[in-house]
Amino acid sequence: MTERGTDRQEVEEAIRRGRRVPAEKGRIAFRLNLRFEQTWKGKYYGTKQVMPIVSEKPDRDVVVTVLTFYF
Repeated sequence: MTERGTDRQEVEEAIRRGRRVPAEKGRIAFRLNLRFEQTWKGKYYGTKQVMPIVSEKPDRDVVVTVLTFYF
């Protein structure tokens, strides 16, 4: 998560409040746009989108990966 510029709190928030969309292999993605207004890797961005990819299991949900987009 750190390499992609996000943290556990933002991932959990995306799962709670994000827009649920289908992902590959029967997984679910949760898209959440957050105000960023900072520099990331030398470029300024106003918005960061956190998108955890989740595999839903009968007894738990597993975060497979997290994608982060800046714009």
